[in-house]
Amino acid sequence: MLDTLAESLKDVFKKITKSSSIDKDTVEELVRDIQRALLKADVKVQIALDVSRRVKERALNEKPPPGMSIQNFILKIVYEELASMLGKPKDIRLSPQKIMLVGLYGHGKTTTAGKLARFFQRKGLSVYLVACDTHRPGAVEQLEQIGDQLSIPVFSLKGENDPVKIVGNYLKRDISKYVSIFDTSGRHSLNEDLIEEMKKLKELINPDEIFLIVDATIGQQAEKQAMAFKEAIGITGVIITKLDGSAKGGGALSAVAATGAPVVFIGVGEHLDDLEYFDPKRFIARILGLGDMKALMEISKELNMDEEETEKTVEKMMSGKINLKDMYDIWEQISRPGILQKLFNSLPMMNIPGSDKINKDFMDQSVEKIRKYRIILDSMTNEELENPDIIKGSRISRIARGAGVSEEEVRILLKDFNNMVKMMKGMKGNRKMIKMLRKQMGKELNEDDIGSGNDGNN
Repeated sequence: MLDTLAESLKDVFKKITKSSSIDKDTVEELVRDIQRALLKADVKVQIALDVSRRVKERALNEKPPPGMSIQNFILKIVYEELASMLGKPKDIRLSPQKIMLVGLYGHGKTTTAGKLARFFQRKGLSVYLVACDTHRPGAVEQLEQIGDQLSIPVFSLKGENDPVKIVGNYLKRDISKYVSIFDTSGRHSLNEDLIEEMKKLKELINPDEIFLIVDATIGQQAEKQAMAFKEAIGITGVIITKLDGSAKGGGALSAVAATGAPVVFIGVGEHLDDLEYFDPKRFIARILGLGDMKALMEISKELNMDEEETEKTVEKMMSGKINLKDMYDIWEQISRPGILQKLFNSLPMMNIPGSDKINKDFMDQSVEKIRKYRIILDSMTNEELENPDIIKGSRISRIARGAGVSEEEVRILLKDFNNMVKMMKGMKGNRKMIKMLRKQMGKELNEDDIGSGNDGNN
């Protein structure tokens, strides 16, 4: 996500880490690089200037704590100021509640209702979707299809065009055990008709949360939209959609944060699982290549993997001490849609050669490769899986025949495996620095994924 910003900021980090000393000229150059990176990501000019100014002031006036190099201290300052630009995370209750979704046409409100339902479903909560968008043709049917996909009930009244009556009928039910998500109508603009409808629904629902859905492609215009909805009905948070494919994502994120309305979730793909809780500090850590161990733990839970075992596997991967048997087990787990992308987003990738080329096309190709590679690995003996170096000549021929592939494809697998081991070993040089940075940056990179505003089941 935000590939352009991530690439630019990683280049800034590389410059700092490679600098033999940090003087005023180096800081000036760093500030210009940060400004360019932010402006390229569509961040508002004033916000970019404010961030770079604070970085400059702190870099020139503050002293690093004992034991920390000036380079790592500068990195820490950049990290803190970028995270501060995006505001503070919002606590999400993990308990029954009423959530009202609002927004304009074309921003992905109904799809986001399904993604949000999936988020709470995965947390073990019962969810009910309420179809009260009677204005857009097909909205009710779309929500019902999403409900079927997730095996989540959808409340609707066929033939009823008054959303107030639909909501009124739903509220007569016993909904005390549900997270009720109300998909309301939108318009092409925030006109009086829409404002009046939202106010009526808000009064009737008495929601615990009112989330505005905003498309990342509108960039800096997200500020006006968030402010308008905030003034009209008092939104409690914003969900930004389509962040994975928008060059204006930085503009949308920073613009919304400037309104004081917290970004709560971000949409990072087309699947119903592609909704992430937004924590600015973890988000910035990831795009800077510092990794996100909390996200790795979440992935392990999603795959029903043991947390302690996952930590050992990650440590083994980062040390480069893996064999084909290890890779088979890993590939079997990560071949599910979206998992591979989440994994790479979460690993510490700063200064890893080739990491800037990891994009959606690369991921799609990798998933297909993994499928074929698992077939090839099935044709290997345990001895070969544990000792890949012995796979030569006649062994390659036998493996190819057993898998129904060419000998060249077996050689490509071995070459890709060796390249992967080299890449993992490349992380080894970063681990000490990354661990120190993470420690110095504070415990926030390992805090619970959705804060403390819940019922204790986090």
